[in-house]
Amino acid sequence: MKKMLSSLLTAALAAVLLCLPVRAETRSVPVYIGGRTVEGILIEDTTFVPFDTFCYEMGADTVTWDPETDVVSAFCRGIVIESKEWASYVEANGRCFYTGPSCRSIGGMLYVPVRALAAAFDAEVIWNAENFSVELLDGGGVCESGDTYYWDGAVMWLSRILYAEAGAEPLAGKIAVGNVILNRVESPAFPDTIYSVIFDREYGVQFTPVANGSIYNDADEECIRAAKMVLEGVSISDDALYFMNAATADSRWIEENCEYLFTIGNHSFYQ
Repeated sequence: MKKMLSSLLTAALAAVLLCLPVRAETRSVPVYIGGRTVEGILIEDTTFVPFDTFCYEMGADTVTWDPETDVVSAFCRGIVIESKEWASYVEANGRCFYTGPSCRSIGGMLYVPVRALAAAFDAEVIWNAENFSVELLDGGGVCESGDTYYWDGAVMWLSRILYAEAGAEPLAGKIAVGNVILNRVESPAFPDTIYSVIFDREYGVQFTPVANGSIYNDADEECIRAAKMVLEGVSISDDALYFMNAATADSRWIEENCEYLFTIGNHSFYQ
């Protein structure tokens, strides 16, 4: 049953992260911020709000759109908040918040899932199922800076292993590899820091990039975002402790000794 649930969760999250347009029924959802209201839309069981309207209601000084990168940016409460069409994240104050369903353009405006956008302001979202409305509890602040929220070296080393092992994989595959690292950190069978898990040599080198030196290559932007999402708690599997690419693996030990969970892209994941 655990394997089936993991496979279903993986398939669902992978479909979301592929950022494919989905035809879905929508309905209006008012989002109440104190005495103010932003008109949201319910799509795929998620409340979306117009990025610029929401940010202005939260006190944004400016909201701009860069036609070259398609990034929409708001300067609000001393920080910059950014996202773009079909992105699965909102970036703010050095943090990266996973949106679930991807951001999208509706009527020429960028709509973003409200929970990820509210996280940029460290605001609590309360869903009222009785009347299909959202209440936002806003304390007037912003999220903690990534410089202090992410512990020393965590983003750098996690993003580097994601880049080396899963740089060509979809975002879901990158996140799943990151989950393996953090699951090992939490497991008594492995070292208890990201760095020590990656460089673990107790039973031989655990990860090929450590052996071939590619672990020292700087990660790209998507792998850095994926690492931050994993550190924010985004998880495809709390059970996966191993992964392998069957087409290139030199050893079949994982396949022969561990319980198969799911496959994303070229990687199969095991417990």
